[in-house]
Amino acid sequence: MRNRPWLTRNLKITSAVSFLQDAASELLYPLMPILLTTVLGAPAAVVGAVEGVAEGVAALTKYVSGRLADRRRKVPLVGLGYGLAALGKLFVAAAGVWPVVLVGRCVDRLGKGIRGAPRDALLVDGIPVAARGRAFGFHRAADTAGAVVGPLLALAALRALDGDIRLVLWVALVPAVMSALLVFALREPQRPAAPARAPGVAVSPEALPRAFWRVVGLLTVFSLVNFPDALLLLRLHEIGFSVSLVVLAYATYNAVYATLSYPAGAVADRLGHRLVIGVGLLVFAVSYAGLGLTENQVVAWLLLAGYGAFTGLTDGVGKAWVSSLLPGHQQGTGQGVFQGLLGAGVLVAGLWAGLAWGDDGSVPLLVSGGAAGVIGLVVLVARPARNTPGPLLEADAVL
Repeated sequence: MRNRPWLTRNLKITSAVSFLQDAASELLYPLMPILLTTVLGAPAAVVGAVEGVAEGVAALTKYVSGRLADRRRKVPLVGLGYGLAALGKLFVAAAGVWPVVLVGRCVDRLGKGIRGAPRDALLVDGIPVAARGRAFGFHRAADTAGAVVGPLLALAALRALDGDIRLVLWVALVPAVMSALLVFALREPQRPAAPARAPGVAVSPEALPRAFWRVVGLLTVFSLVNFPDALLLLRLHEIGFSVSLVVLAYATYNAVYATLSYPAGAVADRLGHRLVIGVGLLVFAVSYAGLGLTENQVVAWLLLAGYGAFTGLTDGVGKAWVSSLLPGHQQGTGQGVFQGLLGAGVLVAGLWAGLAWGDDGSVPLLVSGGAAGVIGLVVLVARPARNTPGPLLEADAVL
């Protein structure tokens, strides 16, 4: 701890909370496309629509919760978010028809939308800008370690319960409820003072820094081709992966994601967020295009691990990049805008990819891979802006 002053109490607790919640979510998640298509008889388009609409619900609430987080106490918002996530998992476990799964996923993602921005604002409290890549990387590593444990729990439960997917889904409620209870160990930070402004004038999205909008705009464009992971798992199932292999492959994806999250954040703190994000987008391009072209299961497994590398390189680093562009009194609002726009992009991506899925999903995978490659090159070759005011690292300014 002496050598890691950025490893604060709130960072450790939010990491533990996220570990438990992700263990619950990722126990359920790899089974959901199979539940929808095999058990409940829904077409592939429904898988994309369910996840897209659910992410859209999250997107609508992220901005509002971010604004509230800058004006109200953050811990109750985080607790409400994790409580709703547990309730949503109850709906999915009890579903007898696919619209109930849609309701459950929407309630779950509503909880995610409410908790995300205030949790990330709590997370960075007391952590200097120069260490936020490591802080977000640490959090994402803990979060995704839960995402490794969850699918492994699902495999163990499938074996113990004779492959009964419905019974396995009920197991997810245990870590979900534990996660919601642990929230109350968090400490509410002292609210930073906002700059003086005219009476009656609220902080609006337009008041956020220009550099913030440049970065968020580019990452939002990418989100339009980053469709939900459930469709990737459906692709694996379509090329011959059994239910257990789909779950195990997803655990492998999350293991790679968790392993790379902290190192990626540390590298971003030293070399700049832009470089790490650009490389991650190129890895995404290769992984998606490869999954669209191959039907070889070994190759598909390696490409899914590559997709885990993309997420490890970009998830925490993206949040750290955005955080570095925001003053303290706008952390909640800025993270809410950023995460809300990305969620809206995933909504659009899930809808168009589900409708274009066809027999095997190769077309949307190739389209997304090609578009991501172009965006990744733009991020890498864009000339850094000079004399950028505020805490933005020169190497990170883009466009």
